Amino acid sequence: MTSFKVERFPFDADRVKAWGSGDPRHRNWPVVYVMNNKKEVYVGESLNVEGRMRQHLESDSKRRLQSVRVVLDDTFNKSACLDLESFLIRMFHGDGSRQVLNLNAGITDAEYYDRENYNKTFQQIFEELKTREDLFQRSIPEIINSDLFKLSPFKALNQDQAAAVNDILEGFFADLERGVDNTVVVEGNPGTGKTVIAIYMLKLLEDIRRHDSEEPLDIDSIFSDYFTPGHAELLETLRFAIVVPQQSLRESIAKVFKLTPGLHKDMVLTPFQVGESPEPFDLLVVDEAHRLNQRANQAAGPLNKKFTEINEKLFGWDDPQKTQLDWIRKQSRHSILMLDVNQTVRPADLPATKTKEIAAQARTAGRLYPLQTQMRISADKDYVGYIRRVLSDSPPAIREDFGDYDLRLFTNLGEMRRELQKREEECGLARLVAGYAWPWKSKKDRSAFDIELDGQQMRWNSTTTDWINSPKSVDEVGSIHTVQGYDLNYVGVIVGNDLRYDASTGELVFDRANYHDKKGRENNPKLGITYSDEDLLEYVKNIYSVLLTRGIRGTYIYVCHSALRDHLQSFF
Repeated sequence: MTSFKVERFPFDADRVKAWGSGDPRHRNWPVVYVMNNKKEVYVGESLNVEGRMRQHLESDSKRRLQSVRVVLDDTFNKSACLDLESFLIRMFHGDGSRQVLNLNAGITDAEYYDRENYNKTFQQIFEELKTREDLFQRSIPEIINSDLFKLSPFKALNQDQAAAVNDILEGFFADLERGVDNTVVVEGNPGTGKTVIAIYMLKLLEDIRRHDSEEPLDIDSIFSDYFTPGHAELLETLRFAIVVPQQSLRESIAKVFKLTPGLHKDMVLTPFQVGESPEPFDLLVVDEAHRLNQRANQAAGPLNKKFTEINEKLFGWDDPQKTQLDWIRKQSRHSILMLDVNQTVRPADLPATKTKEIAAQARTAGRLYPLQTQMRISADKDYVGYIRRVLSDSPPAIREDFGDYDLRLFTNLGEMRRELQKREEECGLARLVAGYAWPWKSKKDRSAFDIELDGQQMRWNSTTTDWINSPKSVDEVGSIHTVQGYDLNYVGVIVGNDLRYDASTGELVFDRANYHDKKGRENNPKLGITYSDEDLLEYVKNIYSVLLTRGIRGTYIYVCHSALRDHLQSFF
């Protein structure tokens, strides 16, 4: 039996007044309400909802909304209402059917008495709003598995993230007032929320810029003090953008920006678009900054010409030592770099020496913000660190137990695929990925199989853009270039013969003959660099480290090289 009820009425002054006089709880009880038209939605909570409605009727942004649903429950308190408000905001943005008009700074994720039972009620409220009120198009599992939800700016930040955003904002506004330029680095392992911070911060800055000081602030947040006319004035004419080197992730973030008021997809740029821009930027936030390129042979011929032209435009001559990071710094007064020095996966990427230098400079300047809390992987211990140690020259002495995290090494690939398919049917977002140890035959011949192994026939990803959510992805194998930066519920990783184990020396070995990413092993004559097997081993270890840290709930592993499989069996 449900404890709540949903009351609906048109959003106009007469109906609000009439409704407000009908029940004492309409003026003096904690409630959550939803206001919407066909394209927009706003979620709020209030102790005096009738009075709050009258305030909304005077708001330029809310006046055009047409319908109101008020959720009433005798058991509601302030904490439960704040939690339900945040839940519905996240669900509406992840659903993608309407633009969410809320500020993102007020999203909470606080514990309170009996929260578990309240959460069950929230799911019932969602279902009523979906089925009877027609406010949602997708189910909760569908929303939670979507990129709109995972990359949404409407996130409750953890303590690490909130402290970093607050310190960055404080420094940014101080620098604006003094006219000082700066570079900030946010550093963290996979799953610590670097991309979340990048998107959250741009939405927050846009909200501060656009907030009407005459309208009451709907949030109680550590960021509330930034919503002042003075801060809005500092931001008034500034030009912001986010730079995403990876095509697949860039397309996904652009979809999020398209559906978020204050943001738009034109704010999501390639490094080349930054370099070519005739106007400089005031702030560039760079996601996956370790994937920016140094001068090297680009993925397509025309990009080599563009690299030259951009260098000449920005620096007066084609200096081969200039990187895309130099473009960022030249084209923006302020930059915020999301960085993980261990996720460099190709020789064309910024070299590890450069990314470590950037981090060291930021630390010296007091502008390095490390993220420690693991947000992706539901393991009690440091799973990411464990994977990196397993793939290092100093592996762990004993096997770690990760509790309920489903970590398994398979000796039969067919069995692993069947288990992965079961997880796909149970919760979705279960994908098979592999190292680049097989040529991409099916790119030119759609009938060809790329990976024929252990009685299984498989093809590489048929698209490089948003592969994870493409219809064929369940039956295909993704590469590093389709999954870096993404979350999966379960990941199955095929470790190919590009990575081997020498039992006599106790060392991991790179096998060049079985590595088929041409750009992943290409020398750099422009800079006079020849990459040895030892150099490329580091990139391949980074690739497998990234692949093995995609799964939120579990990771399944199949290893081709028998000696490496025997070696890894002691860890999984």
